[in-house]
Amino acid sequence: MLDRLLGARVHAPGSQSVTFVELFFDLVFVFAITELTGYAAHHLDAEGVVQSAVVFWLIWWAWTQWTWALNPADTEHGIVRLGTLIATAVAFIMAISVGEAFDGTGGLWFIVPYIAVRSLGLALYARVAAERDGQLAAVQGFALLSSVGLAVALIGGFVDEDVRLSLWLGVIALDVFAASAAGRFESWHLHTAHFTERHGLFVIIALGESLIVAAAGLTNVERTAEVVGVAVGAVAVTCLLWWIYFGWLKDALEEFMASVRGSTQSTFARDAYSLLHFPLIGGIVGVAVALEEMAAHPADAVPGEVLWALGLGVGGFLWASAFAYARAYRRVLWARLIVPVTLGALLVPAQDLIAPWVLAVVALMLGVLVVAEAFWGPEAPEAATLEVD
Repeated sequence: MLDRLLGARVHAPGSQSVTFVELFFDLVFVFAITELTGYAAHHLDAEGVVQSAVVFWLIWWAWTQWTWALNPADTEHGIVRLGTLIATAVAFIMAISVGEAFDGTGGLWFIVPYIAVRSLGLALYARVAAERDGQLAAVQGFALLSSVGLAVALIGGFVDEDVRLSLWLGVIALDVFAASAAGRFESWHLHTAHFTERHGLFVIIALGESLIVAAAGLTNVERTAEVVGVAVGAVAVTCLLWWIYFGWLKDALEEFMASVRGSTQSTFARDAYSLLHFPLIGGIVGVAVALEEMAAHPADAVPGEVLWALGLGVGGFLWASAFAYARAYRRVLWARLIVPVTLGALLVPAQDLIAPWVLAVVALMLGVLVVAEAFWGPEAPEAATLEVD
């Protein structure tokens, strides 16, 4: 046991399941998203939405970088555990500072811990990669490119809020460029089951967070028909989103990732998970924002900006999942593209409806999608017959 905790080798000997230290780490990031949901709910104008999206990207990119770092690591090793716990503590400071990200110099309380978390992740990844031929070069290349974005992010913490927004938008472009360049390396040595499980757990925790923010507004209030209607609607919408992801899509994406190797696998992991899961989970955040507002005013007509948050949230979730599947199998899930458009057309005139009826419309459309895919949806091709470019 002591050798396992203190031994020199930190690279995992083989595939592993998600460990408790990783789940503990993830919970801090979900708390950050909860804080972001509260911020977005009170800033539903154009500027506030863009600010929320930028902050969410930074939170997401720190988490997804750590997911890549811990994937090949022996997470039972003492060094890996200690590094992850230190990063968890630093990420907690970042999480409690989400609301101050665009609040004058208070933004430093958000961005400095963010940079520290990213730097710790890169350092740990380099330590793990040093034990595998070729992998260290891939990590060093990504770290070098990422350092430019981290420098720009730090500068953004010192400048005016408007300039900060522009700089941090530039950070997103720099991050995507770094990921694009690094994804071409052959030597990332990803463990598919662990990688997809981490993302699946993050999705399910984010869905649970949506129910928590709704429940917070429905607790200790009179049980009127409208309150019960919002509660039932929130559960129905969240459960249907769960089914749309976990019903079959998660397994289909995992099967494809397990069937390919080298740069094909790493670029798929980058595109389908690190990039496309950003709007997918961002969609859950949008739904959570809408649920929080509807839970606070269950008997009132739903404001237009809340309908936008709900519609774009569902749309982001469905479109991102459709594009992830298309990235794997070169097949279009038309229902997932059409349902958000149809839903948008139904929500436009729905500003006179109270929250329970709006949620009923959303649940109906999602239910139709689930049934349609159950009867006419695609089946994942067998791994042996996949054609990979």
